Amino acid sequence: MSTASEMMDATEYEYDLVVIGGGSGGMASAKMAATLGAKVALFDFVKPSTQGTKWGLGGTCVNVGCVPKKLMHYAGLLGAGFEDARHFGWQLTQPHHTWDKLVESVQNHVRSLNFSYRVGLKSAQVNYINALAKFKDPHTVSYTLRGAEKTITSKYFIVAVGGRPSIPSDVPGAAEFAITSDDIFALDRSPGKTLCVGGSYIALECAGFLTELGYPTSVAVRSILLRGFA
Repeated sequence: MSTASEMMDATEYEYDLVVIGGGSGGMASAKMAATLGAKVALFDFVKPSTQGTKWGLGGTCVNVGCVPKKLMHYAGLLGAGFEDARHFGWQLTQPHHTWDKLVESVQNHVRSLNFSYRVGLKSAQVNYINALAKFKDPHTVSYTLRGAEKTITSKYFIVAVGGRPSIPSDVPGAAEFAITSDDIFALDRSPGKTLCVGGSYIALECAGFLTELGYPTSVAVRSILLRGFA
């Protein structure tokens, strides 16, 4: 038996398209659809990491991926540049790095991008909803906003929620004490001596910039580095 929403005519849906996920793919598809005349809403919601870290609109790349990673790599390369400069005639005092200042600068840049993405959605006339969407049926999602449960209907949906780091539940203390790439770029304390568990590109990139910044860093890998990326 068809549900009530399935029997509705397309003109009765509140939206032509609802996108769930506010990363690069979700925002691009939402804005393009709106440009072509569709009525569009976009949901984005970040569940806190095991260490309580949250972030704004833009997805992994902007908040806990490519953008902050490149800034931290750049900070590390600047430090290496000080050492190289001595061999080319520069007379420098011993440089000192401050983790707190690095995180502050990185997060200020990330927040500026969060703001620009919200402005971009508004300019494209996409309704941005900062809430966790859950399907009730093929054409309806529910969400809670400011304590009130609401629903909206749409003819089409795009699910673009991305992925999160996996912390093994069978390792005692891992969920309580380990940090991931969801946490490192906003960490409120120096990471100090660090063990990166895993040999894929995210682990190696984190190990790389931590080493560049002067923190003793080791990588634990059970087989080969970058398995599947060759």
